Amino acid sequence: MSDVPAGLETLAFSFTGGRPVGSFAPVLVGVVGSGNLEVMLEAAERPDCEVRVVTSARGFGPIWQAVMNDFHERQPLSGLRISINDMGATPAVVSLRLDQAVAGIAGGQP
Repeated sequence: MSDVPAGLETLAFSFTGGRPVGSFAPVLVGVVGSGNLEVMLEAAERPDCEVRVVTSARGFGPIWQAVMNDFHERQPLSGLRISINDMGATPAVVSLRLDQAVAGIAGGQP
């Protein structure tokens, strides 16, 4: 038997510094489904980048941390709230959806 309990897992990450995104309409990309996820970006009043992940794939916190670290290195944004609802997406799909969402903020320009 696995030591990982059944059910959804919620992870939270926070990054400081970066380029303020300013005001924008919320952006939603992807779809919650097997092997995929949805990402929603919202402007936040706080000066950091807050990430909340709800995932069906429990026990992958270190992988999520690495993916989010990579994202913040590529897209150092602040004043941003990221909500991710995951159904077992691979790290490559997570990165793709995050980049698609950021492109939506800038009207297609990442």
